[in-house]
Amino acid sequence: MTESQPMQGNSTSTVLGRRLGGELIKLRTAAGLTQTHAAKALTASTTKVAKMERGWVPMRDPDIRALCELYGVVDPGTAGGLLELARIDRERRKAKGWWDAYRPALGIMHEYVTLEQAAKTVRMWQPGFIPGLLQTPEYVRTLRTTPTATMAKYQGPQEDFVAARLARQQRLYDDPPLHLHAVVYESVLRNFPGDTETARGQLDHLVKMAEMPNISLQVYPFSGGPHHALNGSFNVISFAELGAMDVVYAEIPFTQLWVEGGEGATAYTELFEMISGRALDERESVSFLRKLRKEL
Repeated sequence: MTESQPMQGNSTSTVLGRRLGGELIKLRTAAGLTQTHAAKALTASTTKVAKMERGWVPMRDPDIRALCELYGVVDPGTAGGLLELARIDRERRKAKGWWDAYRPALGIMHEYVTLEQAAKTVRMWQPGFIPGLLQTPEYVRTLRTTPTATMAKYQGPQEDFVAARLARQQRLYDDPPLHLHAVVYESVLRNFPGDTETARGQLDHLVKMAEMPNISLQVYPFSGGPHHALNGSFNVISFAELGAMDVVYAEIPFTQLWVEGGEGATAYTELFEMISGRALDERESVSFLRKLRKEL
């Protein structure tokens, strides 16, 4: 787990780099080998191996194949997953996109957004707000009406923040689009910021978005009972099939927490499945949204 994006000089330890390094450490340890063994296989220094395992440097495909052979990896799916993760990490390190123009507005979410752009599926649990990918401009503006000085520093000018949020949402319309599975707590839908028109517009938008084939939207009702994630939101980001090389992003005020694989990521995945299983199904959720809209 990490709470920030470490930097060392001009080098950056990326989330995907650390995720890949963690898998290689696990394979090396299981094989009973050391970094010295890995260095000899790569004709490199142990310092380079350490940087690779900590996500400081991008990894080349030949190095990954050599390490897989050294560690006795026979499953082509395992090796393929590592190669794919390395490819995405290399692309993310050098990628330039809309997010670079909105660095101040994105703040600490900058790295998360770059990963969301590369992801195939994102599963979100949100107990406090409408998920950012599903927010209307009016909802975003209302949230930003009275920011604290610290919030303003982290998120920049209001209209830049709104523009960044709308640019981020375009990922849902790409070809291929991002697949989103969002579960929202009932309290989020009963505690809208702003006026009634903002609430109506947001509910209408949620119903519309729920009709998209790449979006699954569920409401977790009060009757679902308490669970361990009521005190915070989290996103499970998948770059291949679900469960393969997943990373988890948990948002905390003014900071972030990354869970880069292992038992931690598995625990969040199981938690999401439990939440989704106890939530209203998609059809019931849309009916719930429409009912709330009529009550306003």
